[in-house]
Amino acid sequence: MTDPGSLSVTIVDGYVDEPAHFGVPPYISTYPRFTAGALVDAGVPREQITYHTIDELRDDRMKWGDVSTADLFVYVGGMTVPGKYVGGTPAEPDEVKELAWTAKGTTLLGGPVRFGVGEENAGAQEMERKDLDYEFVAKGDIEAAAYDLVDSGLEGFNNRMRDNEELDRWASKGAFVVEQHPNHPDYLIAEMETSRGCAYRCSFCTEPLYGNPAFRTPESVVDEVDRLSNHGVEHFRLGRQADILAFGGDGEAPNPDAIRALYGGIREVAPDLKTLHLDNMNPVTITDYPEASREAIEIIAEHNTPGDTAAFGLESADPVVQEQNNLLVTADECLEAVRIVNEAGGWRPAENRLPKLLPGINLVHGLAGERPETYDHNRRFLRQVYDEGLMLRRINIRQVMAFAGTEMGDTGADIAKEHREQFQAYKREVREQVDNPMLQRVVPPGTVLPDVHLEYHEDGKTFGRQLGTYPLLVGIPGERELGRTIDVAIVDHGYRSVTGVPYPST
Repeated sequence: MTDPGSLSVTIVDGYVDEPAHFGVPPYISTYPRFTAGALVDAGVPREQITYHTIDELRDDRMKWGDVSTADLFVYVGGMTVPGKYVGGTPAEPDEVKELAWTAKGTTLLGGPVRFGVGEENAGAQEMERKDLDYEFVAKGDIEAAAYDLVDSGLEGFNNRMRDNEELDRWASKGAFVVEQHPNHPDYLIAEMETSRGCAYRCSFCTEPLYGNPAFRTPESVVDEVDRLSNHGVEHFRLGRQADILAFGGDGEAPNPDAIRALYGGIREVAPDLKTLHLDNMNPVTITDYPEASREAIEIIAEHNTPGDTAAFGLESADPVVQEQNNLLVTADECLEAVRIVNEAGGWRPAENRLPKLLPGINLVHGLAGERPETYDHNRRFLRQVYDEGLMLRRINIRQVMAFAGTEMGDTGADIAKEHREQFQAYKREVREQVDNPMLQRVVPPGTVLPDVHLEYHEDGKTFGRQLGTYPLLVGIPGERELGRTIDVAIVDHGYRSVTGVPYPST
């Protein structure tokens, strides 16, 4: 038996992007933190656990030595929704294989990568389950596999899901690993899990593969925020859940008291936090339970920081697509949910600041039943939102990724590929006709964005973002020192970005 106290372990974070979980920098997902906590709980000393991001390894080949020499090498990553990223570049399948080939010790692969990989990280693809040349693949939770593997003396494990009692321990014990992230402490936001799994079964989504909703207690989440805060984290997003409104309830109905205990507790243990945002909010919860939802949204808007976004999974405004893919809300129902969030959370803490909480809309193309009229239905919905004077923080339009185990695993990506040309023209039209005027409404000239982190130069400009959920990309004239944060006043608008100048002017 291998003594856990003698093991050296290297964790490499290839980043994750799931329907209810994000971990591309400046985010750090739960996976490396919970895995580190599980390893410590199994007896591995904290000082013998090394954490790197895939971007670190690209930038410094010397750090590959930590992969090569570790007794146990753990890779965590996987993309189940496609995206475009500024803060980091997710690992491609060939890079994940190269890590396995480099490691001389025991190798373990886990995270959403277990659901499958394609030829690249992009939409309109069919994903296949592959071991990518790893000795062990966690088909359950990577953190449970890491614990059991160490506990067995590196002999093996049974694929299983961790329970909430283990999660409470591992979340707390693994908080230390954030200090090894290259963005720590100033430009790092911790993705927080409040629950996982989903009560509903949309055809394309991988979240139901985690089962029915399993909720943490408010005390568990607050304790983890406390630990992360003690390790220098000042930015938090409650993003790892299918529906924040369902927290502490039966999986469907809101529980405003639980929301109040969660948000109030976070503010108590981290009074100086700089960001408190969320991600997913299910519009069906709002339409089914409007009064309880309104109360919960008001609580969130009271405690969060400005610029927060509640992502709504409308997915399609076409009733044919809705029926064939088990989608939850009609366009009219989603419109009512947009109204309620605007009323309860769309207020500004000061005249020249972003609204506290606005909805975002997710639209997925390539689903079963999609037809030319689908694009017209979506256009009509977005135009109605705008014409009513409502605000959306962002519109996310993407093509489906088809995973085994979901209903779209049978349909595949054929529809998305057939409609690719029409999709591109429609997406461009939405950017021009809806995104740009909506941005002008949400972020009128003179709006001040505090603490914009300057990230890169392009075409004589400096581009940066705030930390938070779907932060605005801000272009500032001139090439300024990168890595700094400055306050910016908005002066102009693009389709999905804005132009700003330093505030106060210098």
